[in-house]
Amino acid sequence: MAPVIIPIFLPNLGCRQQCLFCNQKATAEGLPSPSSVRNFIEASLAEIPFDKKDREKQVAFYGGSFTATHREDQVRYLKEVQPFLASGLIDSIRISTRPDALDEETLSMLNEYGVKTVEVGVQSLVDEVLFLSKRGHCAEDAASATLRLKCRGFEVGLQLMIGLPGDTCDRFLQTLDRVIELKPDFVRIHPTLVLKGASLETLWRDGRYSPLRLDEAVQWLKKGILRLENSSIPIARIGLQPTQELERDYLAGSYHPSIHQLVDCSIFFDMATSLLQSSQQNGQALFLCHPKEISNLRGQKNENIVRLKEHFKLSKILIDGRQELPRGFLGLLTQGREVSIHRKSLVL
Repeated sequence: MAPVIIPIFLPNLGCRQQCLFCNQKATAEGLPSPSSVRNFIEASLAEIPFDKKDREKQVAFYGGSFTATHREDQVRYLKEVQPFLASGLIDSIRISTRPDALDEETLSMLNEYGVKTVEVGVQSLVDEVLFLSKRGHCAEDAASATLRLKCRGFEVGLQLMIGLPGDTCDRFLQTLDRVIELKPDFVRIHPTLVLKGASLETLWRDGRYSPLRLDEAVQWLKKGILRLENSSIPIARIGLQPTQELERDYLAGSYHPSIHQLVDCSIFFDMATSLLQSSQQNGQALFLCHPKEISNLRGQKNENIVRLKEHFKLSKILIDGRQELPRGFLGLLTQGREVSIHRKSLVL
C-alpha cells in the first residue's frame, strides 16, 4: 500500500542550470524555510483521514534537486524531520534529485538522516536526448546513481519524460530496456509539455520543436507501460499532477488530466480487437471483465464501444462485470465458448 505523502515543495532548489523544458526560476523566493517545515508536518499529520492513520507516513522534499544544494541546507531541512522520526509519527523521508548529485558522501548523509526513497530525474537514457534537453548529465550518470543507491539499500524511483527534443518512440523503448536492467522500485513517466517561460517555448514558437500529439503520447505510453508491467516494475504515475500553475503555464503538448486512463482504454481496445478478430460474431458480442475494468473497456465517452461496433459491424456489445475475474483480463463469449486475453500478452 502506498505511503501517505506529506509533500514539501522546494522549487528549483539545487538546480545547476535551467533544463530546456523547465520554467522554474532559479530563486529562493517562495521556498519554505527549514524552520517552517516542522509546523507544516504537524499540521499535515493532523489532517490525515482516520482510515489512513495506520499507513506508512513519509515526508517528501519535492520540486528541486535536493542533494545538489549546499550540504548545510540539506541538513537543516532533514533535521526538522528528525523529532517526528524519533517519535514514530513519521516513518521515513523521500527526496528527488539529479543523478549527478549522489556521491558516496551524500548517500551516507541521507542514510544517517532517515531518507528511505530517492527519486532520480533521469528523463532519458539516450545521451543525445539529454544533451539537446540541456540536462547537464549523461545516461551513465543515471545508471551509476541507480546502482549505487540500490547497493546502499535505498528505494529508488526513476522519473522519465517522453517526447523531448531528439526523442523517438524507439529511443524511449531503448531507455525502458535500460531501466528494466537497472530494476528500480518504481517509475514515473510524463509527456514533455511546452510551458510559458521555458526555453522550449522559444523553439516551439520558432517551429523548431513539435511536442507529441495526445494520440501519439498514448501510443508511446501504451508500449512502455506494457513493457514495464511485463518486467514487474511498478508505475507510480503517468502524466503530471494537474495543478493551477500547470493550467496557467501550459502552452502545448500531450496534457490530459486522465492520461493514464486513456492509455488503459487504448490497451483494452486492442485486447477487444484481438478477441473479435479471432472469433465469429453474429451481430453482437458479450465481453467479460472485472467490474473495475468496465470503464477501460468502454473508453472515455464510450469511444471504444462505438469504434468496435463500426469496425466489426456489431449491433450490440454487452459487458458482464465479474468480481472473480483478475484485473487486466478480458474474455469474450463466442458460439458457446469463452476466449480470453490478458493485457500482458499483447504484442505491440
